[in-house]
Amino acid sequence: MKVPFSGIRVLELGHAVMGPTCGLVLADMGAEVIKIEKAPGGDDTRRLLGFGQGFFPFYNRNKKSLVLDLKASKGLEVLKKLVLSSDIFIENFGPGTVDRLGLGYEELSKLNPRLIYCSLKGFMKGPYENRPALDEVVQMMGGLAYMTGPPGQPMRAGASVVDIMGGSYGVIGILTALYEREKTGQGQFIIASLYESTAFLMGQFMAYSAISGKPVPPMPKRLSAWAIYDIFKIKGGKIFSSPLPATSSGRAFARSSAART
Repeated sequence: MKVPFSGIRVLELGHAVMGPTCGLVLADMGAEVIKIEKAPGGDDTRRLLGFGQGFFPFYNRNKKSLVLDLKASKGLEVLKKLVLSSDIFIENFGPGTVDRLGLGYEELSKLNPRLIYCSLKGFMKGPYENRPALDEVVQMMGGLAYMTGPPGQPMRAGASVVDIMGGSYGVIGILTALYEREKTGQGQFIIASLYESTAFLMGQFMAYSAISGKPVPPMPKRLSAWAIYDIFKIKGGKIFSSPLPATSSGRAFARSSAART
């Protein structure tokens, strides 16, 4: 079966979760993704233990790997040759790293004007743009940990949700740029970030606060849009799943159902 991105070549300079997620989605859609790993031992996530043991096999399936020393002229020369035949370039290095290596968008777009360059960072343009960031850090900064934990106990979400979301937003930008390239013949620069992804996740709660004028309770407080939010086994063994409308009849039904469980 022909997959959608057959014939698309991607260079991925990604590490940990965010960059590899972006490359992974493209690889799963059929793109040829070449993961550039650092010399001499390759990506650090190959050697992680504990929860990190699954990082490399999960986020790097369907990819090819090439080990290069990008601090050496020969390694840079090989990479730039690959840029000539590539459609997409992904990087999620720390702020300023690709520019110091001579691999920024301005340099690579001169080699290949059709190149779509996706930069994945902690923050977009602004006062924090040169700061490093991690998934857990922005969950705390952006309020996601506050919404996840019980009152007074902020808690990191149980998966790298912001890394994954930021990488996925990178894919959305890449898909849009590929569509535009069909009309213009030109590539472009894309940026997606961790903090702004967290802000989007928190958008409904920002709206809640603005409309109600009240502090937003964390989700475990269960002060939601519905009076009841649970699963009950009712008489006869059937499963009833709410939410129920916030009406007196709904509350009475739920109480009587719970009593018969």
